[in-house]
Amino acid sequence: MMPSLTLPSLIITLSLLSGCSGPQSILNPAGPSALAVSRLWWGMFGFSVAVLLAVMALWIYAMRRNPRSLTEAQADRINRNWIIGGGLVLPIVGIVALLSFGIPMGYRMLPLPVAGQSVPRIDVIGHQWWWEVRYPDTDIVLINELHLPAGTPVDIHVTSSDVIHSFWVPRLAGKIDMIPDRTNVLRIEADAPGQFLGKCAEFCGVGHAHMMLEVQVHTPEDFESWLETYEYE
Repeated sequence: MMPSLTLPSLIITLSLLSGCSGPQSILNPAGPSALAVSRLWWGMFGFSVAVLLAVMALWIYAMRRNPRSLTEAQADRINRNWIIGGGLVLPIVGIVALLSFGIPMGYRMLPLPVAGQSVPRIDVIGHQWWWEVRYPDTDIVLINELHLPAGTPVDIHVTSSDVIHSFWVPRLAGKIDMIPDRTNVLRIEADAPGQFLGKCAEFCGVGHAHMMLEVQVHTPEDFESWLETYEYE
């Protein structure tokens, strides 16, 4: 008698589902940019599943169908149809579908001007293996600690003092490279106050795994109070 596959299947399913939450899960977004990342992931996942099911269906059909005799002309016509359909039509339709969904999602992640609003700026500098956080127009300099106001878009200007790092707070936004002598900009926003965890997403040496960033999101009023209190300490 064959052993039941129910328990192993349940264990595998639960293991996969456990990755859908937690302080660094892109599938548990807490901001508009992270929500766009999550929707893009689910869209591409759904598309890949559809392609997989289609390929499996064709494979099963090919394995189970009854062979039939074909003339050389018929075989050439079938081969030509498969080449055109599978080699041209299917990739074009797939790419257009992915781009029509992915481009709007990517557009929402860009640091675009906000009508009638000045977007605050925070500078983050990557070091081996720690984060330097500066608030322009103030004397505030933090190490491995980032404070943000909730419900407010903030532009994070990132660069590196040594090697290439990558700034990433998975639940709030996508990732962006931190390159020496170059400044990149990442738009980040949190829906509500809370604590989040960021990390370096680019291998940068032996201390890479410990290059973590604590992110504290305040209400707008508490953030202003924190700025004033910290600046005058």
